[in-house]
Amino acid sequence: MSHDTNALLQEARRQLEICNACRYCEGFCSVFPEMTRHKLFADGDISHMANLCHNCRGCYYSCQYSPPHEFQLNLPAALAEVRQDSWETLVWPQPLARAFHERGVKIMALLVAATMAMLWLVINLRSEGGTGFYAYMAHNLMVAIFLPAFLLPLVSVAVGLRRYWRLTGGKAVVLADLKGAFASAARMKNLAGGHGEGCNFEREDRYSNARRFAHQAVMYGFLLCFASTSVATLMHYLLAMPAPYPLFSPPKLLGLSGGVLMVLGTGEMIRLKLKSDPDLGSRRVWGGEMAFILLLGLTAATGLVLYAASGTAAVGLLLPLHLGTVLTLFLLMPFSKMVHGFFRLSALIIDEQKKRA
Repeated sequence: MSHDTNALLQEARRQLEICNACRYCEGFCSVFPEMTRHKLFADGDISHMANLCHNCRGCYYSCQYSPPHEFQLNLPAALAEVRQDSWETLVWPQPLARAFHERGVKIMALLVAATMAMLWLVINLRSEGGTGFYAYMAHNLMVAIFLPAFLLPLVSVAVGLRRYWRLTGGKAVVLADLKGAFASAARMKNLAGGHGEGCNFEREDRYSNARRFAHQAVMYGFLLCFASTSVATLMHYLLAMPAPYPLFSPPKLLGLSGGVLMVLGTGEMIRLKLKSDPDLGSRRVWGGEMAFILLLGLTAATGLVLYAASGTAAVGLLLPLHLGTVLTLFLLMPFSKMVHGFFRLSALIIDEQKKRA
């Protein structure tokens, strides 16, 4: 464990001990009920609470010990630093995770440009007799490129989650754990605040559910797009119904609705992030977080524009742009903020286990 990690954990521990003595904010989110189960905080306990924290910031604006008080409590920032460090430390390989989070915009732009250029060259290997997008890139070639780019990052994420599970004391999972965790994730319960009015992400005493709704739009939009690809795969291989598909078909309806939700959600997340106080999060990785949001939005937007341009000469340029953003999103999955979804769901499952203990 690095010196930096120890320093982050020690500061979070100091603040949690003060919070645990006060307990004024125990109704805000799942962090505070979990905090009250402990008298002393092991490193794994702190990492668990850091990944339970959704950075809604309600506790900061309600805290009587926040700056300029001598205690200098800023629990959202302290937990954000530990949470960020847990991803960078546990996900393999570590140097790539730290590099993206600190220089995310540049890395994203370079990788999108590189993959777009590669795919622009690849589409010259056009399939014979293909229709739709397959006229530009053969189906088997597309699978050969994207399947490893999707599966290999999942291996990296799995390594990180295995380490996180051991660190935080995760146990054998039962159905009740999954039901509780997925219900919380589906409702974005911890972004609603203990009072149901949302969080204070927009600065000061302004409770709003805007961030919660934006996250829900992105999450459900992404799931719809993933479902679109999955359904299309089943139709292609099991039903011998290759693309292109008409507008009123399951792949198109799922993909278009998911793309619209992702564009709307990422747009609102960018607006809120620009208005928020960067000192209540991990300022060091602001660029990496913004890069990830931009990449999600760009992936959805280029997909919608590509569909609108179907049958035109613009497809030859738009297709490598869209596929380049998708490929970049896959390749950066373990190192961008997308990994937080895996860690947060794991934290919610472990939280359900601790409730039953």
